[in-house]
Amino acid sequence: MPATATIAVLGVGSWGTALAILLSRNGINVRLWGHLKEEIEPLQRDRENRQYLPGIPLPEQLQPVTSLTEAVTGADELLIVVPSHAFRQTLEAVKPLITINTPVSWATKGLEPKTRKLLHQVTLEVLGDRPIAVVSGPTFAKEVAAGLPTAVTVASPSEEHAHRFAEYLNSDCFRAYTSSDIIGVQIGGGAKNVLAIAAGIADGLGFGANARAALITRGLAEIMRLGQAVGGRPETCMGLAGLGDLALTCTDNQSRNRRMGLALAKGLTIEQARKEIGQEVEGVGTALEIFNMANDLGVEMPITEQVYRILYEGLDPKEAVHQLLARSIKAEY
Repeated sequence: MPATATIAVLGVGSWGTALAILLSRNGINVRLWGHLKEEIEPLQRDRENRQYLPGIPLPEQLQPVTSLTEAVTGADELLIVVPSHAFRQTLEAVKPLITINTPVSWATKGLEPKTRKLLHQVTLEVLGDRPIAVVSGPTFAKEVAAGLPTAVTVASPSEEHAHRFAEYLNSDCFRAYTSSDIIGVQIGGGAKNVLAIAAGIADGLGFGANARAALITRGLAEIMRLGQAVGGRPETCMGLAGLGDLALTCTDNQSRNRRMGLALAKGLTIEQARKEIGQEVEGVGTALEIFNMANDLGVEMPITEQVYRILYEGLDPKEAVHQLLARSIKAEY
C-alpha cells in the first residue's frame, strides 16, 4: 500500500464518513466530499460529523472539501458512498475530472432505479473499463467509526485491485476479505435491505423470535435464487455480503431498513417513517427493483413480493403475513 495514497470519498452520510475515518486512521490521505456545501462546512469547522457520528473526531489526514474538483483531482482512488439513486449522476460528474485508469470503488448498496442495473454495470457504462470494486458486508457506521471489530468483503474482477483496496481498509479492528464475485456481493447487499424491512414488520407486529429466524432463513434462500439467476455464486450468499449482512440488518435497530419495517407495523406511512428515521432508507426503492427483476427472471421471492405489496400497493402487513403462511406446502430445497 502506498504510504502517500490519496483517496477521494464521495458521500458524507454516516457510512461515507465512517469509511473516511477508517481510511485516514490507516495513514491514507482522505478528501471527503458531499454535494451540499452546508453538509461539509460543519465538518470543516467542528472536525466531526455531529449529525451522524457525534463525538468521533475526524483524523488529521481527513480533509472535508466542498469542491468535487478538489476532491478527485489527483486522487489515487475513488470510493463512492452515495445513495444508489445518485450513483450514476456522481459518476457522470467525476468523469471529466479523473484519468481513464483511476480505480473506482463503492460502498453503495442497491440497484440503479428504473434500469435495475447493478452498480458495476452503471460504472462500466459511464466510465468505461477500469479497476472497480464494491465494499459490502455486515456493517453499522457508528461501530466502524468507534473502532469496534468489523469484517467486510471487497469484490472485484481484478484480484490485484481487490487486494489493494482490502489493504487500505485493513486494521487491527477491521478485516477485509476479497472476492471475485462482484455480482453476488451486490445482490446480497441490495436484497438484504428489503428483507430487513420484512423483519422489522414481523417484529413490530409482535411475531417473535421463531418468525424472525424463519424469515432470515427463507430470505437467504431468496437471495441465493436471485444471485444465481444473475450470475452470482451460491457461496457468496453464505458469506459476509450475504448471510452476514442479512443477519445484521434483520436483528439490530441500528438498521434503517429494519426501523422502516417497525414503523410500518405501527401504522406509519412511508414518508412518516422516513421523517422519523431521518436518513436514506435504501430498501424502499430496492424493493421495487428487486421485485421487478425477480419477475423478469422468473425467480420466486415470496417475502420480497409481500414487502413490495406493502410498500407499493398498500397491503396490510398482517394480511401479507397471512398470505405467506397460506402458501401451499413444498419441499424446503
